[in-house]
Formats: sequence, structure tokens, C-alpha cells
Amino acid sequence: MSAFDHHIQRLSVLCLVIIGGLLYGLSCSTPISAQAYPTKPIRLVVPYTPGGPTDYVARAIAQRLQKRYIQQVIVDNRAGGAGVIGTDIVAKSNPDGHTLFVGTPGQLVILPLLMTNLPYQPLIDFMPISKVVDSPQVLIINAKLPINTVSELVTYAKQRPGQLNYASVQTGGTGHLGMELLKQLGGIDLLHVTYKGTAPALTDLISGRVHAMFSSLPTVQPHVQGGRLRLLATGAKQRTDAIKDTPTLNETYPGFDLGTWYGLFAPRRTPTPIVTQLHRAIVEIVSSSDIAQLYASQGVEPAHTTPQELEAIIRNETNRWRKVIQTAGIKLE
Repeated sequence: MSAFDHHIQRLSVLCLVIIGGLLYGLSCSTPISAQAYPTKPIRLVVPYTPGGPTDYVARAIAQRLQKRYIQQVIVDNRAGGAGVIGTDIVAKSNPDGHTLFVGTPGQLVILPLLMTNLPYQPLIDFMPISKVVDSPQVLIINAKLPINTVSELVTYAKQRPGQLNYASVQTGGTGHLGMELLKQLGGIDLLHVTYKGTAPALTDLISGRVHAMFSSLPTVQPHVQGGRLRLLATGAKQRTDAIKDTPTLNETYPGFDLGTWYGLFAPRRTPTPIVTQLHRAIVEIVSSSDIAQLYASQGVEPAHTTPQELEAIIRNETNRWRKVIQTAGIKLE
């Protein structure tokens, strides 16, 4: 063998060794990174102020993730801009699994339909991990109205076009969209009255200044039980355990579905092994009996999905509410 051939052979062997080392490193990198996670405290961003329902759900999740990982999980409330500020923080965070957030349809479905200059794009900037909660909305009316069913409400409104009104606490919010959907399905004309909070809206509903409203069950249940408000239906597709005798709007208008969900999300480029690990942890947490009891006391129901299912929910709800918004001509005030 010539000196040249010998030199070529040595180079070939060296190349094979280097390539083999690179391939081995790549094959080992994913399991090692997944096993090491988390390597520092996890920040769980809540795009609302402390004390609200989203914050309550997030803190219950954080406590159990912290116990599972033996690593601090810090709930970081970043309110402002209808949830845009906190959501954008996560969109621009390092996608290493150490920054997560609890998102709702408000930031991920409705605002993208109402705002053209959002600093994030839901299905581009975020990786769904799992839904964690379902919170059905209920339709309530002033107790003095001679109405006991959804059909009676529609008939009553048709006989008085433009004379009835309804309350909501946010333009483009769940309650606003739910009533606009009911208006479109029932062919009725109701005036929209916007309030700055649930408390003043309920005060006027009880007094009769407004006639109807969608809200969460825990918020209105004391007034229903006290006879100050009348519960007509739930917006959930199926009857809610806490009010089994209350029909769904879906029973009157098939396909009607109105509720709020909370989901856990990470920045989009978060490694798949970390997303898989977090998904497994969330499913175990929300499936536990103590979470079921805890959430039941708040009128919400534990729920979980695959990342793919949650992404499909966002796509489907975006298409569904886009039609309602366009038909109603809803614009941010």
C-alpha cells in the first residue's frame, strides 16, 4: 500500500468515527433532555389578575406539578390587554418547557378574530399540551319574566322585537357571543348592554333593567336558589351534573355549544419529549379525585385532551365563532 493510499484509509476511518459519534450524540440527546426536565423552576403564566377562576385553576395545577417534579412552579399573574400581555410573554419565551401558560378561548380564539394587530398567532406561537377544565355557561333571566323555557323566551322576544335586552361583561366575550348565537338561531332581536363587571350586570338583571344574560353557574347559583333569577338552560352540549334537571340549549337548537375551557400551553418549539411528559402529568393530575372535588366546588369540570385534540378545538371554534362575529358585525369598542 502506497503512502497516499494509507493516508486516504486513515482519513476514511477518522470520518467514520466522527460521523458515528455525531449520530450517537443525536440519538442520546432527546432522552437525556427529557429525563433532566425540569432543571429549574417552572413559570406558569396566568394572563389575568389573582383571585379569578383562571388563577384558581392554575394554582391547583401548579401545586401538583411542583409536588410531582420536586421543583418550584411559580404562578405569574400578568394581566392586561384582555390577556394579550401575559400571552405574548409566553409566545416570546425560551421554548424549553420552563415557561407555560393557562390559556382560554379569549386569547386563543376570540381576540385573533377581533384584532388585526395581535403580537402573537395562536397556532404558530403555541404548543397545546392539554385542556384542563371545562366551564359551561348558563342562560339566566329576570325572575319576574313570564318565561320558563328557551322556546318561551324566543316566542316572547319575537312578540316584542327590540324591546328586550341582554347583559354581557365584555365585547366579544363568551356571554356576548352566546347571546348573539341565540339571536341568530332563534331569529330574535335583543339589545346588547355592556357592563364593566359581572356584579353590576347581575344587579341590573335582578332589578329588571336588563332581561337576560349568560354567565358561569357558580356566579349565579345563589341568586337562582334565592328566586332572584331564573335558570333556563345550560350552554353545554350535555346536561351538567350539578343541575341535571336543567335542559341544554342544544336540546332546543342542535349544535349549540357555549362554554369556557382552560388549557395548558407552551411556546411552539418546546421539545416533543417535554410536551409528552407534561401531557402525561396533566392527565394524571386532572383525573385525580381530589381535583374533581376541588373543581366541583368552583362549578368547573376537570378535562383533558391530547395536544392534537386541543389544537383541533381551537381551529373548530375559530371557524364557528368567525361566522357568528361576522353575522353580528361585532367589533371591539
